[in-house]
Amino acid sequence: MSRFVTMPSHVLPSSFVAPSLQASSSPCSWRTRPSPCTSCHLYPSSSSKPLLGSHDYSLLKSLTLSPHVVNSEADSSTRRMKEVKERTREAFYRAWDSRAAMEMVDTVERLGLSYHFEDEINVLLQRFCDWNASEDLFTTALRFRLLRQNGFPTHSDVFGKFMDKNGKFKESLTEDMWGMLSLHEASHLGAKNEEVLAEAKEFTRIHLIQSMPHMEPHFSSHVGRALELPRHLRMARLEARNYINEYSRESNPNLALLELAKLDFDMVQSLHQKELSEIVRWWKQLGLVDKLDFARDRPMECFLWTVGIFPDPRHSSCRIELTKAIAILLVIDDIYDSYGSLDELALFTDAVKRWNLGAMDQLPEYMKICYMALYNTTNDIAYRILKEHGWSVIEDLKRTVIIMSYIGYEGSLKFKVDYI
Repeated sequence: MSRFVTMPSHVLPSSFVAPSLQASSSPCSWRTRPSPCTSCHLYPSSSSKPLLGSHDYSLLKSLTLSPHVVNSEADSSTRRMKEVKERTREAFYRAWDSRAAMEMVDTVERLGLSYHFEDEINVLLQRFCDWNASEDLFTTALRFRLLRQNGFPTHSDVFGKFMDKNGKFKESLTEDMWGMLSLHEASHLGAKNEEVLAEAKEFTRIHLIQSMPHMEPHFSSHVGRALELPRHLRMARLEARNYINEYSRESNPNLALLELAKLDFDMVQSLHQKELSEIVRWWKQLGLVDKLDFARDRPMECFLWTVGIFPDPRHSSCRIELTKAIAILLVIDDIYDSYGSLDELALFTDAVKRWNLGAMDQLPEYMKICYMALYNTTNDIAYRILKEHGWSVIEDLKRTVIIMSYIGYEGSLKFKVDYI
């Protein structure tokens, strides 16, 4: 039986405020960083407090079932998934209407199931890649978005039929709010110099915001999320989790598709737990946080970031290895930003450029463990890729690390010289 637990639907928080009609020109920062030391000491002492509190990794034990239970449930779920996948696959072949076909593809992608049906999705999109002049705004925008997201050639001229002689979108379109929402989501996939999509984005944004107070709560939550962040930029696994609840409350959901989504979510979540357990075990054995009290203890945040970049379950090795690299580089980033002196940073940068264990001899003690962790982890990643795929990537990885170390050194040099 599925362990999927029903949760409340994703709704706007009580503190949500509709976006301003005036476009913002301020840049968006995707991460926060510790503030540079501006106290009387330019370089924090070895007694500096950690920048982030340590995680209680013992909590991961509660996520681990006995091998017998795991294998039994996995076998049962795998058999059931095969059965439900065949029933779902049949639905693709029954989608002969263009709108039904596009909605089928959109639903499968939002539920996080597209990797199961890549061939079927491509067949449907190829079948309906020719445009129909009689289609409404919703279907036209949905088709445009899905084709462009999946790499099919599309042109924004298809929206010309919805514009007046002055090149503006017709005001009558505002009566179709689902169409407006579909157009708004499609407009975020515009390429450079696609003025039609730029116009569509502003037109839909203004009218959707103005109409939000008069919308039903359920539809208003759709609009609020779309205005906050375009669908294709959201974290795929979180989007799947939210949409499973949402889809289950629709008037006529595809029950086989819904069951498959729940089974798949449980399977992928179990995979992520195994990956995270492996990462935590590696991180604790590495011991950087135990040796360096200024180091950020953030493997969980790093892993979550990789899940957003590589949501496909088949990319398990990518998530694990990239998490390791980011976790170590965050510690090194702290050294460059907050801890190391300019002389020490110059030594570390030179050691990275030389890339051999002998380069450690010139480093201060606290840097040696960082250098060894970076050296061993990078070489280990390169070895695994060579063993599993036959590709030698060590020179590319070394080049990347060298470039990052130079960027870190030059940034610290500029800040600390300006500070002095």
